[in-house]
Amino acid sequence: MTLRMFQSSVSSHMFPRVLLSSGPLSSTAAGRWSRFSQSSPILPHQLLRPAALSLNLPGIISGIWDSVLRAVPKKKTSHMKKRHRQMAGKALKDLKNINTCSGCGQMKRAHVLCPHCVEGMLSPIEYILSASGATALKIHSTTDPDFPLVQSIDGAHKVGCHHIVTNGKGSRAVSVGFGGEINVWACREGTWSKDDAASGNMAGAAGTWAVALSDDGQYLAGVTQDGHIKVWDLNANGELIRDYETKGSFGTCLDMSADGRLIASGHENGSVYIFSTETGRMPFSLSGLVKPVRTVAFSPGGKLLAAAGDSRVIVLYDTSSGEQVANLSGHSAWILSLSWSHTGEYLLSSSFDGKVKVWSIDTRSCVATHSETEKAVWSAKWLPKTGKTEGFATAGASRSIAFYREATGG
Repeated sequence: MTLRMFQSSVSSHMFPRVLLSSGPLSSTAAGRWSRFSQSSPILPHQLLRPAALSLNLPGIISGIWDSVLRAVPKKKTSHMKKRHRQMAGKALKDLKNINTCSGCGQMKRAHVLCPHCVEGMLSPIEYILSASGATALKIHSTTDPDFPLVQSIDGAHKVGCHHIVTNGKGSRAVSVGFGGEINVWACREGTWSKDDAASGNMAGAAGTWAVALSDDGQYLAGVTQDGHIKVWDLNANGELIRDYETKGSFGTCLDMSADGRLIASGHENGSVYIFSTETGRMPFSLSGLVKPVRTVAFSPGGKLLAAAGDSRVIVLYDTSSGEQVANLSGHSAWILSLSWSHTGEYLLSSSFDGKVKVWSIDTRSCVATHSETEKAVWSAKWLPKTGKTEGFATAGASRSIAFYREATGG
């Protein structure tokens, strides 16, 4: 960039010395200069204006020069405003609950499963099984990004199916129909078929409503309409090995911890019970929900139990003491399903109001809400983690399965 001053046609000897002085002018000198400039016929009026500048800019810079001149610096956040945000709990917070994983030695958050260890232990889930009031079971593949329908089991239940569960490895499934029948399914070489040996020999299975399957697929737990909780050994042709008795209220939901030590049931009268499979006793009868409980779910580590239903509130219990540790509110209608992420950091909930919410267990707050439909969402489940991205699937009264992926900004 070069600067060039236009030359004047009047020589410098025509100006008095006071005009050439670079220092400040005194009042007397200023008066003389004022009188001189008014009475002098030699000085044209244009010479009293500031000198003009000419800028020789390269071609590339000249194109963006206007935008540079119009650029406005960003407004800086004052210290007082930062302090106000910090006092209101909206500022960034330091993570202090960090320790070292005893398994792999890497850093992880306290009271949460190590994501590095969990990723190594999780078996790849290749299929999604869905059921409805129709007689067929639908099976979608998770290995394809489009989740195509790969198999349909027609005539699985004569009058429709209301519950279907799978084990942790995705090799065995159990479905319960509206006719009261319980069917066991096995996956062999990528094809699902009925296991007749385990399906037809379960004693006392009449009246079973909700079921839960152990992580290895050996044990099946079911809650009946009269409040009984029964456990069968599927590897022993469906032999009944446990029968727990409650106060007789309709059993609406059931879940089994990942290690198989605990079984939790929810009932129509709002009661929640936890049973120990090792001792055969009920260590806790949990309170806090006075309306029907529609879903219960153990955290991956088994330290927390989440329960929800018609009260529109998610209640978290400590399984070691039975103490109620948190309430999560935000849904405006019945809560129909709960699902924990693989590390236990997030909880997924679906409701009759058509909304699906993601809850942070660390902050006890909702971090995301999906409301693309006004119809009830009957079930929501986390999908296998692919790389660093997590996702989930939902199904409901819209008669379709929707798949969601985490927004990474990439």
